[in-house]
Amino acid sequence: MGMHDVITRMISDELNAVVVSVDYRLYPEVLFPVPYLECLAAAKHFLTREVLAKYAIDPERVAVSGDSAGGNLAAAVAQEISTDDDASVKFSVQALIYPVLQALDFNTPSYLQNKDVPVLYRPLMVRLWLQYLGIDLSLMPQFLANNHSSLEQSLITPELRSRVDWTSLLPPKHRKNYEPLVVEKGLRGLVKERPGLLDVRAAPLLAGPEVLAKCPRAYVITCEYDVLKDDGLMYTRRLQDAGVAVTNDHYEDGFHGCLGFITWPMDFDVGRRAVRGYLNWLHNNL
Repeated sequence: MGMHDVITRMISDELNAVVVSVDYRLYPEVLFPVPYLECLAAAKHFLTREVLAKYAIDPERVAVSGDSAGGNLAAAVAQEISTDDDASVKFSVQALIYPVLQALDFNTPSYLQNKDVPVLYRPLMVRLWLQYLGIDLSLMPQFLANNHSSLEQSLITPELRSRVDWTSLLPPKHRKNYEPLVVEKGLRGLVKERPGLLDVRAAPLLAGPEVLAKCPRAYVITCEYDVLKDDGLMYTRRLQDAGVAVTNDHYEDGFHGCLGFITWPMDFDVGRRAVRGYLNWLHNNL
């Protein structure tokens, strides 16, 4: 039984909830935006009053959740549903577990601090982004050096950059002694050729404050030993700045994927604590 099956059964049993998992297609069969569109289609179908009534679901108590890449999709779908005037039922909460939320800066403090920390190494995360967006893998060194988001990229406006500016969005304890990597000249025209880099459906952290303000209250898990830590912390701050109630559970001894390490022989205390915190939040907020 996989990690998601274990947690799904725990949610179903402890919260007496209906849990729907979307079997969206993956790379290399499909690229962005197909996984997002499939998740959005599933969400819209599930949120119809007919389907909710069929499974006796209270339309005021519907959550969207995901971990890692699933956290990316959950955040993006939550944004879209929240701003869809035609959606009569919207998510009441979103729960994001170490989500991946942006591809403009691979030199945030957590990316540098945890570049060699398993299970999600920094080069692996960049590779996954390139595969998702259909970008030539030979460009990986350029992305690791932030050359794809250089100042000469006219499509990346100062306003857009501020939405991923960790120097202002992260608390001092998480900025530590790192300095931002600002590249003057880099890969000219790449953003225009690969608009997915700036597409909020792929990078929810880039959404404007007017979008975030409409999002449901949120729960965000971040882990100290995870390259994606800063993505989650920055999203927490941006949601809060937009007026959204957010609970951030940060695990100082946590690592990417730790919620999956809760059964023998890979049984970690931090995994069990994180799962319990996740279930408790859902119990109290859903």
